[in-house]
Amino acid sequence: MTLSDMELGAVRRRGAVYDLLFERRFAKPIERVWAALTVPERIADWFLDADVDLRTGGRMVLSAPGYASSEHTIVELDPPRVLAWTWPHAEHPDSVVRFELEPDGKGCRLRLTQTNLPAPRLISIATGWHVHMEGLPAAADSIRHPFSRRREREMSAVYRARLPAWGVPAAG
Repeated sequence: MTLSDMELGAVRRRGAVYDLLFERRFAKPIERVWAALTVPERIADWFLDADVDLRTGGRMVLSAPGYASSEHTIVELDPPRVLAWTWPHAEHPDSVVRFELEPDGKGCRLRLTQTNLPAPRLISIATGWHVHMEGLPAAADSIRHPFSRRREREMSAVYRARLPAWGVPAAG
């Protein structure tokens, strides 16, 4: 299977940090994809267990068995079009994840951006989003699509090979 540039994402450099950008088209109504992004049970179907206070300034706690939970703040909310939350981490304390949805025929188009990332984290974050987003169509239909470590390893090699095209130093 050949993946398009947008399926593999793109990188925008801003000084010492990078932004990851992905675009996907889903043959699902915008309302169902929005639910997969905002309803805790649907988020768990494709991403992580979630506790969500769905409002601007609301808290989102994400967790997975065997991992520490992480706390995020919703910084932008415009249902069913925009959802953005902080993703603070020691290596990228000012990172924000932003989902934008727009109708596209009988389906919708999703744009995902994660900002303010250091080069060393790009491969793992890009790979993680890629593999997680493969489960979004199923989650939109209330079907669980668990994260695959095997798929993550496969895609990590693909993303590592993308670094030169993205203009990212090979150590990234």
